[in-house]
Amino acid sequence: MAYMNMSQTGTGADKTGADDCGASAAAKSFKKLPRPSLLFTPELEAEMAPLYAKLKDVISPQEWRVHAPYIKVINALKVERNAVLLAHNYMTPEIFHGVADFAGDSLALAREAARSDADVIIQAGVHFMAETSKILNPAKMVLIPDQRAGCSLADSITAQDVRNLRKKHPGVPIVTYINTSADVKAECDITCTSANAVQVVEAMADQHDSKEVLLIPDEFLAQNVAKLTDVTVLTWAGHCEVHERFSGPQMRSFRQAEPDMKIIAHPECPPDVLEEADFSGSTSGMINWVQDNQPEKVMLVTECSMSDNIAVENPDVKFIRPCNLCPHMKRITLPAILDALLELKDEVCVEPEIAARARKPIERMINLNN
Repeated sequence: MAYMNMSQTGTGADKTGADDCGASAAAKSFKKLPRPSLLFTPELEAEMAPLYAKLKDVISPQEWRVHAPYIKVINALKVERNAVLLAHNYMTPEIFHGVADFAGDSLALAREAARSDADVIIQAGVHFMAETSKILNPAKMVLIPDQRAGCSLADSITAQDVRNLRKKHPGVPIVTYINTSADVKAECDITCTSANAVQVVEAMADQHDSKEVLLIPDEFLAQNVAKLTDVTVLTWAGHCEVHERFSGPQMRSFRQAEPDMKIIAHPECPPDVLEEADFSGSTSGMINWVQDNQPEKVMLVTECSMSDNIAVENPDVKFIRPCNLCPHMKRITLPAILDALLELKDEVCVEPEIAARARKPIERMINLNN
């Protein structure tokens, strides 16, 4: 595997998350479980060998000795707790391929959360994703393995900011990227993901008979959407701390080093990055592009764990990694997931009045895509 080294992103502000349930009545109804053994035995090594054969190119033998016992006990505990684990594409491979029941982008995980009949939903992602799961399936216990797993983009805007935008732009529909808090969603007309942003913006313009649409909070996503539609897209100056660090000159430098490489970029990147890319699309769009085209070499301009996860399914493709890690996603680890299952801690709750209002824009988006 080839890597292009980049400095790891900073930790950013911690996200503790409002409306922590603490020891809820639901949590008290579950029995306490003993802490299982985490020894890497010869028997376990043999049992887990097929999974490691799949992951050996992205997880070293030394790391596997640590991960394998966690994967074994977490999968057993999920059955005992009647729990489902939803993993975002930015999770590390041992989570994404080892313990996830469903893996995908924000839209896919929202749909799975809405239809889940499990008693417990474990959100292997960041806090706004756990809030979305709770909003769509309020009767379930939703746990996030680390309450500090926030999002710089979600933190860039508040509900009061949205109310101020309403006053400044009366009659203009407001589309919020799903990467926002429940409070923000509750103030907006509809949510979107990077996969459906153009479709949602155009639908809102038609429904509201408006030539303008506010697309918040990601400024770069909004600017990139604006190039694909005749609707005037108004922006907010929020950014993803992973994607904003890429640049057009950087892409040209990478291409000079690997001239036969294909570059595919996420639309949260600055516009000059997308201008240098061979393809731009959502996380699911990027995955599909690699699977469909099977390039000899490819660079995914996004969070670098996603390259590891796609590489597992595409062994004939050489991935060149511009490695920007999301510090918030990386707070979710196998030990944290195990603790969440054992102790049923870090439950995510959303105030019922906020949840009811936030559910409407999410359901509008889901219904728009059905």
